[in-house]
Amino acid sequence: MAMMNVFVQLWKSLYSPKDIARFRFQGIGKTIGYLFLLTLLSVLPTFYYASTSLAESIRTTSALLRNDLPPFSIENGELQSAATEPIHIDQGGFTIIFDSTGEVTREEVERFPNAIALLKHEAVLVASHQAQHYSYATFPDVTITDEDVHTFITSLQSLLPVLIPLFGLVLYVLACLGKFIGVCVFALFGLLFAGMLDKKLRYRHTWIMAAYAITLSTIFFTLMETVQTIVPYSTFIHWFVSLAVLFLAIKEVPAARANS
Repeated sequence: MAMMNVFVQLWKSLYSPKDIARFRFQGIGKTIGYLFLLTLLSVLPTFYYASTSLAESIRTTSALLRNDLPPFSIENGELQSAATEPIHIDQGGFTIIFDSTGEVTREEVERFPNAIALLKHEAVLVASHQAQHYSYATFPDVTITDEDVHTFITSLQSLLPVLIPLFGLVLYVLACLGKFIGVCVFALFGLLFAGMLDKKLRYRHTWIMAAYAITLSTIFFTLMETVQTIVPYSTFIHWFVSLAVLFLAIKEVPAARANS
């Protein structure tokens, strides 16, 4: 029943500033639990696409190293091979780029939704539009060959049952941290709105209301992530919508029922 109440609150927070205003009387513990649930829902699409892309990229890269890429080595922080031009391979929405010539830049790689690139001076991994860069200069005195890379990738494949849950845990913890910091900042704006509207609210009240005010924006961007749609100015939209909902919720607080 308690879990049902949480989902009812989530539903009402999508459209009812008046209900958000009523939630201000509930305990902090329940609100924290709500934030944990909201954050979990928000990271599920990212976790799904990133983990599946990672598993697919490792599998595909292992096969391509054997069949489609020339022998190479990484020495003195540079990729070296006999290839005279960049190699681009598209595997059903996943892109492999091999470039020992220095023509391809990291910015070009980042335009792909899912890709792995061995460039002249660094490796770039893109999963669900999230890019990670690994400079060869990190290992200046080490020579790495294509056989070494293949062995490493094979090891990664065997570790995926551990790496994917670990990735999910780190993603969730970081997302929770971001959500809680955001709510703390929104709550400060809530005190400002309360002063403007002549509502007697304490920080704990605006904090609770802010936790529910971010629901609409969070669910919207979760749906956009689910359908893999990039929303321009997403940070600005999130702040604007969340602050607007919080303002409307504070406006619904009855002046005659000032909180103590």
